[in-house]
Amino acid sequence: MQIILQEDVPNLGKKGELKDVAPGYARNHLLPRGLAVKATPEKLREWKQRQEKEEMINRQQEEQAQAIAEKLNGMALVFEMQAGEGGRLFGSVTPADVASKLAENGFQVDKKNIDIAEPIKSIGEHSSVVKLHPGIKAEIVIRVEKEA
Repeated sequence: MQIILQEDVPNLGKKGELKDVAPGYARNHLLPRGLAVKATPEKLREWKQRQEKEEMINRQQEEQAQAIAEKLNGMALVFEMQAGEGGRLFGSVTPADVASKLAENGFQVDKKNIDIAEPIKSIGEHSSVVKLHPGIKAEIVIRVEKEA
C-alpha cells in the first residue's frame, strides 16, 4: 500500500516521503495515528506539486548560496584584539565573532555554519570554512591583529 508520510517516522522515512508499506501496518498504525495518509490519485497529484515547488525553492537557494560563496571566497576579516607577549590573545575569535563581522559586511550567516578548525587564540592569519548550503562552502581568511 502506498502512503504519504505526514510526520517523520523512525525506521520508515521523513515527512513528505512516498512509501510502500504493508497494508496492515498502514491501517493499524500509521493512518489512525495521523502519521500518514493513503496515496490516492488526488493526494499523489498534490504531493508531486509540493515536491516540484520544494525542488524549485531548493534550486533558488542553491543559486543564491553559490553567488554568496563567490563573493566570500578569499575574503579577509580583520579582528583587532588585545594580546600579550608572544602574540597570545586575551580571548579568542569564535564563530559568533566571525558571524557578526560577516553581518557588518552584509552577509547573514548563522554561527553554526562557520567551521573554525581550532580556537583562534593567537595573532596572525587563520582560515575558516563557511557552509552556505549542502555542498557549497566558502573559505575565508581571519586576520587577527594586536590592538593599538
